[in-house]
Amino acid sequence: MKRSQFRHLERLRVRWAEVDAQGIVFNGHYLAYFDAAVSGYWRALALPYASTMEALGGDLFVRKATLDYRGSARFDDLIDVGVRCERVGNSSMLVQCAVFRGEELLVSGELVYVFAEPQSKAPVTLPPALREVLQDFEAGKPMVEVRIGAWDQLGVDAAAIRQSVFVLEQKVPADMERDSADAGCVHAVAYNRMGVALATGRLLEHVPGVAKIGRMAVVHHMRGSQIGREVLQALMNKGRELGYREVMLHAQMSAAGFYKRMGYVQRGEVFEEAGIEHVEMTKPL
Repeated sequence: MKRSQFRHLERLRVRWAEVDAQGIVFNGHYLAYFDAAVSGYWRALALPYASTMEALGGDLFVRKATLDYRGSARFDDLIDVGVRCERVGNSSMLVQCAVFRGEELLVSGELVYVFAEPQSKAPVTLPPALREVLQDFEAGKPMVEVRIGAWDQLGVDAAAIRQSVFVLEQKVPADMERDSADAGCVHAVAYNRMGVALATGRLLEHVPGVAKIGRMAVVHHMRGSQIGREVLQALMNKGRELGYREVMLHAQMSAAGFYKRMGYVQRGEVFEEAGIEHVEMTKPL
């Protein structure tokens, strides 16, 4: 078993509390590593787990878990936990997991999940929509579609995401979050394979030749995935198509690292906007 066989790898660092008297990770913690990586796998599928299961009318329950110990992780090791859906049955799915330190395989295992009615726990047929997502992900197909359009096309979904992130979570006043520019902006909304809106952003002219990207927001459970990157890239592509030579944005300080990794550079000093520290960042198109 090799790490290259896993499309999804979740990076973790071994904590002191996870090491036993032998100086190695206690055997039971590997199941916790698998669980953390499976959560990351759902993000890679662009499926917020709880709301997805609710929409599908069921839930996944672990029926069987097996572990094969080949080596040991130690305190402060960086490990990568691979997750792969190996097989999808009528009401069950077999998930393979593996813990790697570099290229070295330490522990492998299998998790058998059964899709069941939440109250009775009685198995039911795995929904075709979920089956398709699992199979397509493992086949390397994209999990997200970013749509570009006007406010009258995308505004309902964009507004819902922005309300959740900016107004409810970050406590930005609603009258500051919404403005008249929305009507004339280019908007982007990312949708998962089940048609659920997960992220948004907008693009408008700042000055001739320079576009401004703003209102970038990703729903809580999808942060740390690639969805924000896909929305940002789609907006930059649209800006280039419209003939802009540069794009600028006001990045929240907590997100500045994300934009730096996308090639943006800081311009000027930190300033406050809506009670949150921001910094202006730019990138040539």
